[in-house]
Amino acid sequence: MLRWIALILLLLLIGLQLELWSNHGGMSEVTSLRIAVKKQGDENDKLVQRNQALAADVNDLKHGEQAVEARARAELGLIKPGETFYQVVEKPGNAASVVAPAASSTSGGN
Repeated sequence: MLRWIALILLLLLIGLQLELWSNHGGMSEVTSLRIAVKKQGDENDKLVQRNQALAADVNDLKHGEQAVEARARAELGLIKPGETFYQVVEKPGNAASVVAPAASSTSGGN
């Protein structure tokens, strides 16, 4: 009689172990869910930082005239009355020829 009870308990233990390690609701699914939660947490942290930066920008725009002026100058190209706007446009060929000798002289010094 004791052997049958031990055998039944052993079979029950094996069955529970199979259920624990199988794909449906088992340890592999728990591991994949933990990875998904970690990824979502990282994404949430990035979004929180972005929201804080945007909130600071909005606050600065609401309460500071300098921020509004800087944004208008940078994004809209606005100038104050009495100012003269100069736009300097370099030719692409000149910029490349100036950069190339500087790069070669620094690499030869090592």
